[in-house]
Amino acid sequence: MAARIGAPPPGVAVGIGDDAAVLTCPDGRVVATTDVLIEGSHFRLDWSSPYEIGRRAAAANMADVAAMGGRAAALLIGLVAPPDLAVADAEALADGLRDEAAQVGAAVIGGDSVAGERLTLAVTALGDLEGRRPVLRSGAAVGDRVVLAGRLGWSAAGLALLQAGVREGLLVAAHRVPRPPYELGPALADAGATAMCDVSDGLVADLGHIAAASGKRIGIRPADLAGEVVEGRALTEREVLGGGEDHALVATLPPDAPVPEGCRVIGQVVADERVGLVIDLDSGTKLDVPGWDHFGTGRPQ
Repeated sequence: MAARIGAPPPGVAVGIGDDAAVLTCPDGRVVATTDVLIEGSHFRLDWSSPYEIGRRAAAANMADVAAMGGRAAALLIGLVAPPDLAVADAEALADGLRDEAAQVGAAVIGGDSVAGERLTLAVTALGDLEGRRPVLRSGAAVGDRVVLAGRLGWSAAGLALLQAGVREGLLVAAHRVPRPPYELGPALADAGATAMCDVSDGLVADLGHIAAASGKRIGIRPADLAGEVVEGRALTEREVLGGGEDHALVATLPPDAPVPEGCRVIGQVVADERVGLVIDLDSGTKLDVPGWDHFGTGRPQ
């Protein structure tokens, strides 16, 4: 399997083959994040190929690094493989992980594999802040603009199409392999972002995390976000506000900070009252759009 991953990039002093890898960190700090994807809960093998699952698992983690203002440098992989997993499928998983990591110049530098009943990927991403301060969820200030990087609703719409029996198209592809705006995380940090979050659970849910951590109230205009038409299908408000697995980034920027190219202003941090709420700026009402609930009934993806 190590041969499929390839030679480690600069910055990896020791790669696959020893008890542990060694990663050089010029910044002196390491951004670390981890996610677990389980067959039947987070993906289905009849909807996505092993290669696509590998890409998706890597993307989910590297988007979290970008949301801190960093760049992913390395991935560690924990693989639970059913006894009947074909060697070709395991190799395709490795290829997907490798190719997604290569999008940002990162690499798979190690991991572990064990036998188990359901295919499971536990991915840990390690990243470099490159001298920047980490952008937390807790720094939003009243008057900051809410800025979005990346797309919303595509993955959720793709999931709905898969559930309806559709197997091809841009939206289905977006669900199988998301396209996080990796470069815009560091760009937003450099622009002075006061708070930032990866939109993995849904825009309203994740803006709620920023609002709660910052002790603020955040407003957006839902009507300005929904309705994008992709291949003749309009994205619904529920898909845009509650679907998170496009792994967009949402941040807050001071009023005088530049908005990086590729980002758009979608709202504002409006007050300290009713802390933690996300509201419709036009009506002032609370937006009650459920996002992904990790301990709810779940949905195959």
